[in-house]
Amino acid sequence: MINIIMTFLKSLTTIAIVSALTFIPSLEIHGKENKAQSNSSWLNLSAKELKAVEQYADEYKDYIFKTPTELTFVSETIKRVEQQGFKRLTEQSQLTPGARFYDVNRDRAITLIVIGNKPLQQGTRIVGAHIDAPRLELKGRPLFEKQEFALFQTYIHGGIKTYQWVNIPLALVGRVDKKDGSTVNISVGFDDDEPIFMVTDLAPHVDSPHRKRTAREVIGKEELDVIVAAKPALDKSIKTQVREYLKAEYDISLADLVSAELALVPATKPRDVGFDRSMIAAYGQDDKASAIAAVKAMTALKTPEHTALAYLVDNEEVGNINNTGASSTYLVDLISSLLYNKQGANYNDYHLRQVLRHSKVISADVNPGVNPTWPNVWELGNAPRLGYGVNLKLYGGGFNANSEYMAWTRNYLDNANIKWQTSTYKGKASGGTIGSDLSNDNMEVVDFGIPILSIHSPYAVGSKVDLYALYKAMSAFYQAK
Repeated sequence: MINIIMTFLKSLTTIAIVSALTFIPSLEIHGKENKAQSNSSWLNLSAKELKAVEQYADEYKDYIFKTPTELTFVSETIKRVEQQGFKRLTEQSQLTPGARFYDVNRDRAITLIVIGNKPLQQGTRIVGAHIDAPRLELKGRPLFEKQEFALFQTYIHGGIKTYQWVNIPLALVGRVDKKDGSTVNISVGFDDDEPIFMVTDLAPHVDSPHRKRTAREVIGKEELDVIVAAKPALDKSIKTQVREYLKAEYDISLADLVSAELALVPATKPRDVGFDRSMIAAYGQDDKASAIAAVKAMTALKTPEHTALAYLVDNEEVGNINNTGASSTYLVDLISSLLYNKQGANYNDYHLRQVLRHSKVISADVNPGVNPTWPNVWELGNAPRLGYGVNLKLYGGGFNANSEYMAWTRNYLDNANIKWQTSTYKGKASGGTIGSDLSNDNMEVVDFGIPILSIHSPYAVGSKVDLYALYKAMSAFYQAK
């Protein structure tokens, strides 16, 4: 009997080992036939490349957790790039080949710059991405009391499914600007010992009057009120207690919240997904996946032929508006200042237009990937799949990059052995991201990114190998002839 049991246990161990090995895509256990039938990037990686993918994923998770908003992305990125030799751009900066600079627009947008060997008039290489993400924001006068709860009223930044923002831990982050010119930064809910905030839902026992609501109306936008306190006191209201807490903790009044930018974002940390840990779940991957890749590519860049820029901006989720969004003149103003720095009294607008005309741009943004539960929302012949590399977006309807620029893009990706796929929405043309604003300045622009599941939700899912491929694609772009 003992021998039978031992034989059985050995067979279980063998099965477990084989099962584990099937999660390591580079091993021969897949067989040549399976490799030939799949275009998955996982099947083409060496052991060294697999290690690089995991290292990038670890750095990515740390970076994205520390940058839930555009304000935090800019401040965190400054810390990181200064350690890599980037200096703040000034009028006195010496724009010699290989010099590394950053420029900040109103604390909410940042551009990294590496000066190239060729004159600016021969054009630049620009990766553009946005660093804002869908979230809840506080109204100007948010605090109210109801049924002995203190709550904050919110409105929405970007497109969300409101029901996804109920019953999840939320952190409060942002800044309050006071009349005396001082700024108070607030961040509550990310550390394990800090409180969180929540929008609570109805229990199934009492929700019968609401069951006929459609998916987009399960929770109304004006029902996304966040509970912030609930401890009663004999001598004062809960609203008064919150007001006094804000004064004691942050030295701010309720009136100061009118000049505040405070957001409620998921407090969840990035985590690996799956037994094979092949994916990452994190808030804000639209579009910090692209922004982080651009920063990494710029810090790895030495001296390019063409001056390289990573242009990372605010407000894409609400239409590229305001002076920190892509529709502002900030990028053109910045390029103009670089050109003026080099030319001085010889500067003119014609030369600036030459720079723009000869510049090449990646407008980077993620897009929905094929979902295993609902594959039919895609026309699968042109659908982006997780693990299959970067997407070249072909929207149709006049939104595509021209064919010669698309061919140039394919060439440097293929030369760098970077896997790519195409992405077209089913049955409609749809331009996106910041690309149209950049092409308005007569630059060559192509939209590409990577596929992500559950975009605009509090916890989106991306493939580690795609995230790494996006960084490698941007590196190849900056160095392309």
